[in-house]
Amino acid sequence: MKLLQIALVAQELEPVRSALCDALGIEVAYRDPSVEMFGLHNVVMPVGETFLEIVSPIREGTTAGRYLKRRGGDGGYMVILQTGDLAPHRARLEAADVRIAWEGSAAPKGDDGPRWTGLHLHPRDTGGALLSLDHPEPADSWIAAGPDWRDHIRTDVVRALAVAELQSNDPDRLGRRWSEVLGLPLEKGEIGLERGRLRFVPIADGRPEGLRAIELVASDPGRTGESLEIGGVELRLCRA
Repeated sequence: MKLLQIALVAQELEPVRSALCDALGIEVAYRDPSVEMFGLHNVVMPVGETFLEIVSPIREGTTAGRYLKRRGGDGGYMVILQTGDLAPHRARLEAADVRIAWEGSAAPKGDDGPRWTGLHLHPRDTGGALLSLDHPEPADSWIAAGPDWRDHIRTDVVRALAVAELQSNDPDRLGRRWSEVLGLPLEKGEIGLERGRLRFVPIADGRPEGLRAIELVASDPGRTGESLEIGGVELRLCRA
């Protein structure tokens, strides 16, 4: 599995988009009209061949809107992991009593072009954040970022997502649950992926359990250790 995309949720989309793009030197590749089915609008920005997304409610009564209220404002929302085959995950999820909150797929007309299938896991069954398992075909495609996302890659400041950090009053419990859900070992508070890591830490900001910080690979190693907060999430620059 690979860390593919991290989504933030914001009450107002454009101020967070502007701040992220300015600070990280990235740009919007796509605004996905399909997220309107969830009562949202969004932007997706490539960070190398990984992605940051911001979603924001456009109507009352959305899951994202309830999440904003529960966590007391803007913050981390979703972790998307890429897998080459969803079948073994389905069996493990059933054994672990994890409900699939939503399942989606997309394919082009005819036989050519990228395809995708994804599972959103019920956050009450995983804890921490909304977790999605996604299978893009081919593996280097990503429909959710639009047809020309490679034209929007900007790596002057950062070039990849490295860590999704989740905070909890009981980080060991949360880490063990995600380990069970993903079928991957928890070692020293982290789950290692083929690309990226998931980290579980104690609550540090007084807010409820959730996605607290993101680490991104700095294009300039001399900027390693820099951090800032945007959209209710701490962003840290790190080494590869």
